[in-house]
Amino acid sequence: MKHYGLSMMPEKTRRWQMTEIRLNGPCEGNPYTEQHAEAEIISCGEHVHVQGFYDGEGVYLIRFMPIYEGEYQVKVSASFMEPVSGKIQVLEPEEGNHGPVRVCNNAHFAYEDGTPYYSIGTTCYVWLWQTDELIAQTLETLKNSAFNKIRFCVFPKHYNYNLKEPRSYPYEGTPVDSSGLTPENFNQMNQKSEGNDWDFTRFNPVHFRHLDWCIEQLQELGIEADMILFHPYDRWGFSCMGRENDERYLRYMMARYAAYRNVWWSLANEYDILKDKTIADWEYIAQTIVECDPYRHPRSIHNCWAMYDHNRPWITHCSMQRQETYRTAELTTDWRRQYRKPVVLDEICYEGNIQFGWGNISGQEMVRRFWEAAVRGGYPGHGETYLGHNDVLWWSHGGVLHSESHKRFRFLLDVMKETPGIGLRTSPECRWDEVYGIPEDRQLEGTYFLYYYSFMCPSFRTFRLDENSRYQVTVLDTWEMTREDRGVFSGTFNVELPGKPYMAIQIKKV
Repeated sequence: MKHYGLSMMPEKTRRWQMTEIRLNGPCEGNPYTEQHAEAEIISCGEHVHVQGFYDGEGVYLIRFMPIYEGEYQVKVSASFMEPVSGKIQVLEPEEGNHGPVRVCNNAHFAYEDGTPYYSIGTTCYVWLWQTDELIAQTLETLKNSAFNKIRFCVFPKHYNYNLKEPRSYPYEGTPVDSSGLTPENFNQMNQKSEGNDWDFTRFNPVHFRHLDWCIEQLQELGIEADMILFHPYDRWGFSCMGRENDERYLRYMMARYAAYRNVWWSLANEYDILKDKTIADWEYIAQTIVECDPYRHPRSIHNCWAMYDHNRPWITHCSMQRQETYRTAELTTDWRRQYRKPVVLDEICYEGNIQFGWGNISGQEMVRRFWEAAVRGGYPGHGETYLGHNDVLWWSHGGVLHSESHKRFRFLLDVMKETPGIGLRTSPECRWDEVYGIPEDRQLEGTYFLYYYSFMCPSFRTFRLDENSRYQVTVLDTWEMTREDRGVFSGTFNVELPGKPYMAIQIKKV
């Protein structure tokens, strides 16, 4: 006779750490639909119910993330066992663990312990579904970069320069035969492809265990995992499963991943070209996520042409794609006023040389857009699409970066971290020929100014500040990544500049 029940509950864990309870249960029939497990988690400041999930081979997992230190009471129940109670002692977080990212100061982010979070993101849509060697290269590249957020897909992606089969699939079954597929005929197989044979009631644990591992690797690197739940670039049928299967998938994802502190939810990449889903469908998807995620991770939805209504209460931040080839970062100020939420520019075009207009801007232009967005109080995102490297493009596959822009993001991040309080906003007193940021916190007005001159090349600028205060002036070359201390000034004064583009001036009240 098989023994079903609790097999592992830890005695201790740490604050904001994914904590796992393991159960032994039946594997006969369809455990994904016929069995369930859950836990009631109670501490002095927290009371949540979390759902478990089946992980294959008779193993059921329940995951939670303790928000407080101290003793937690845990009551585990399942369809195949009598309830079991236990206690878990939650210790202080390990060094470097600041908790999940939250919206802060209305338009910015901070970790739950109050540490400011300045997003420097990148996009690698299917890096985690590549070979072990390529995944290792990607993680090493991320380790040596300034990136602290990465966007990627849970489902495989079918698009130009990405026509190979992934390392695994999210469901049991077999895919359509894609032999002979070329970039010229790939659209014929897009979305509703015939020939796939999936059982949407049975997840593939191998696929999701690998996703677990990738999220854990990102967490060790201090990188937020911005997971794209749906997208239209699909020859396998995952973009048009129907509402019942979508909901089953979402509940599985929430049960499996909400306990990781570095998770973000992106409902879709380019929601408006998923033709099988209506706004009502997206609202239902959002409702399911809100209901099933007890830890309130950041949530958004990404557009192609039609902007979603980011005023919707379930949206925590705006995830923006460029609205024009030439202007995106410049619209940050308007979007902040319109939505009064953090503005994350996840696609402002990519540095590269492919044929598409969204994938062939220069490194200088990418860095310019980053600074333009940052000074306006937004959070820019990067991508790289260079050909000539065995058809491995960072934007899709990861690997090694070949661009110039990413080398300069650390310099920007260091400057952003010098902001008094948390976050910048565009000064309402900007003159017509300049843009500059000041602290979001109104109580810090007059203490800090960050001017950016973009593609303009002034030889000097005149400033008129408080005559009774003293200001430290530093000239920043955002491309060469240099700082030049110009001394302390008061009242009206000139700052000489080299007459070249991409210069900035940082002024701090002494």
